[in-house]
Amino acid sequence: MIIIMKNDATKEQLKVVIDRVKSEGLNVHLSEGNNRTIIGLVGDTSKVRNVGFNSYDGVDRTLSVSSAYKLTSREFHPDDTVVDVDGLKIGDGSMVMMAGPCSIEGLDQIMECARIAKKGGATVLRGGAFKPRTSPYAFQGLEEEGLKYIRQAADAYDMKVITEVMDEANLDLVCQYADILQIGARNMQNFKLLQAVGKTGKPVALKRGISGTIDEWLNAAEYIANEGNFNIIFVERGIRTYETATRNTFDISAIPVIQKLSHFPIIADPSHGVGVWDYVPSMALASVAAGADGMIVEIHPDPANAWSDGQQSLNEKTYLNMMEQVHVVEEAMKKVNGIKLI
Repeated sequence: MIIIMKNDATKEQLKVVIDRVKSEGLNVHLSEGNNRTIIGLVGDTSKVRNVGFNSYDGVDRTLSVSSAYKLTSREFHPDDTVVDVDGLKIGDGSMVMMAGPCSIEGLDQIMECARIAKKGGATVLRGGAFKPRTSPYAFQGLEEEGLKYIRQAADAYDMKVITEVMDEANLDLVCQYADILQIGARNMQNFKLLQAVGKTGKPVALKRGISGTIDEWLNAAEYIANEGNFNIIFVERGIRTYETATRNTFDISAIPVIQKLSHFPIIADPSHGVGVWDYVPSMALASVAAGADGMIVEIHPDPANAWSDGQQSLNEKTYLNMMEQVHVVEEAMKKVNGIKLI
């Protein structure tokens, strides 16, 4: 349930309503926009089903939130949420670029990746220090050594760091080095981990599960928001279907769907979306045209000899060429910004 206050509602009237809600054992989330305040009721709202909030002074109307994901829903929070990563804004209408290798292989390699990423306009350096791999014999990451390397490389090129946290045991360690905590596709429904990253207050990039529905994805974000963390970034990275020509089926439609259903920003991961490097640029351009708030791609100085995911990584030339095209599409989209196509 949400309670929409009148434009001229006073602070005293707002307080009376909030106090009544809290007296019923519910939590409150306030959203302010368009000169009015919306009170979101969090918890078992059946307790206040018979409370006549519409008769309270300053209340315009009450509405039921139909979705299971309350805090994540745009019904609950009509205005876009802009995630602030220490000054870098995600969801404010600009395109945020994130790039880097699948795995951190050493200091020289991640430094070179940072140089290439920055040259193409990226402001966030990605790279895995803890790697969830299908095979137990595959490279699992450099762990803390890798975290130190990516932090050093990002600082050298004035970039932020996004890296994956795989479990609660290493959460505090990853938090020491990362600006954005990435929840990988395999952990989308690791609810204990979602709650744990929610408690950190750090920005969280939540990747869609390999077979995750939109509804399941939104409810996963709810676990993070329910801990008081509203620094959530959705990441569309493709889903598993019957198609075998690509690693995954990149669901471009998820971008406008999430933007309609939720107030949190969404970025695209075309590298994992298709898993074949020469399809990545096309999907990147499509993501920009679809309205993504940002993008995260895999790059490598020598993809043929990458320790992981070389087949989907862009080399310097391909990445820079792609980014030139991305900027052209981005500028074109700015010209039609605000025009409703439907």
